[in-house]
Amino acid sequence: MVALLILGGLLLIIIGLVWLVMLAFGTSLFWGFGSLLPPVTVAYVLYHWRTARKAVAFGAMGFIPFVVGLTMLAAQDPERLQAIFSLRWLADEQQTVSELDIRIKGELNGQRFAPLQAELVDGVLSLREGQDFYARRELTIRVGNQPQGALRLDVLPKDAGPQPEVEISWLLPEQELPEARRIPRGYTLHLDLQPVAPNRLAGDFHLVLPPKFATTLSGHLEVFTDRLRYRDGLVDTTFDSRDTLAYVIRDYLQRRFVTRDVELAQLPSVSLPARELDVEVEARVDGQSQHLSLQLVKSESRGWRVGRDSFPPLAVSSADAQASGEAQEPAPQADSAGPLDRRLRFSLQRLLSDPGQYQELSMRVYTVRGSTAEGRFAGLDRDGRVLIRRNLGGAGAASFSFDLDEVSHVELLEP
Repeated sequence: MVALLILGGLLLIIIGLVWLVMLAFGTSLFWGFGSLLPPVTVAYVLYHWRTARKAVAFGAMGFIPFVVGLTMLAAQDPERLQAIFSLRWLADEQQTVSELDIRIKGELNGQRFAPLQAELVDGVLSLREGQDFYARRELTIRVGNQPQGALRLDVLPKDAGPQPEVEISWLLPEQELPEARRIPRGYTLHLDLQPVAPNRLAGDFHLVLPPKFATTLSGHLEVFTDRLRYRDGLVDTTFDSRDTLAYVIRDYLQRRFVTRDVELAQLPSVSLPARELDVEVEARVDGQSQHLSLQLVKSESRGWRVGRDSFPPLAVSSADAQASGEAQEPAPQADSAGPLDRRLRFSLQRLLSDPGQYQELSMRVYTVRGSTAEGRFAGLDRDGRVLIRRNLGGAGAASFSFDLDEVSHVELLEP
């Protein structure tokens, strides 16, 4: 109904403008060609009101359903209205880059399907096209128990017994809610996905649904196996997901209670994206139940963290390093007997994760405002700010304190 009002109003306005141009050409060629420019069109209406008034009135009638439709859309779905006026829908059409390697060809419900998001979480494989709350087109396959390693699955139309349920859904431009169809059997499916570190599966994918569903997909598929994202080999805490929050809370509890024996219960429902969250956490720490009320805050540079977290990182034991495969690789050295060059792969995130390794080393801090400060790293204060100390000669010294939100990046100046 809302779409019909908006489109109907636009149609009346366009017809009124076309009629006005035709009347201008009927007056003279000068007015006809001039009416194609908005300033001349206004002048024509003023000078030839008796001739132009019918077309103007007809076009003005279109503003009534157009404004009513926009008002109803603003009341029902203000985010969609904002997206229309901000032209975000144009950016969505142009955005074709995915962080996953998905090379699938085919159709879903008779339309070309080019998913940019894919995940296998809690035994549900989903492929989505579109960035909105409701996907423009989506394929869901309920494979059952979440696999721990590779996933191999072959289904034929005449196979007996329970099979993974396939669901397809699509959202047309004039619809507010998507349509969905469930297919419990009678389809062809081939999956051969192999683990890819740190949290992905990748391999061959082939799906053919019964002819009435007009869905055939085939190609290379890569999916996430959880809702964590990684950057430079470390968890990206700027990504908004419950898995990210659980990772941050578990790391906080391990450092707070100085133990790795932390079992975190399922987090309560939270509303994301957000900047601050108050969360009630249930966990078992060294076999003892713990109930904590935590405040989570998010910054652009550091991502999600527990408020007022000043606990140092846990020391990595040799057993932990061997179990997790985290033994550091030796960096290239000019002299095999010389010390490791800590400047290699240095970053702000590595500095925050292990500040003791860089204590008293010379470094340069760059802020988001474009200023710099150079000196020796003096550690992190109780609020997590980066401290830099610089000798001024003699007994004088200057100290600089940087909030993490102010830091653009840090450069290590010595091995």
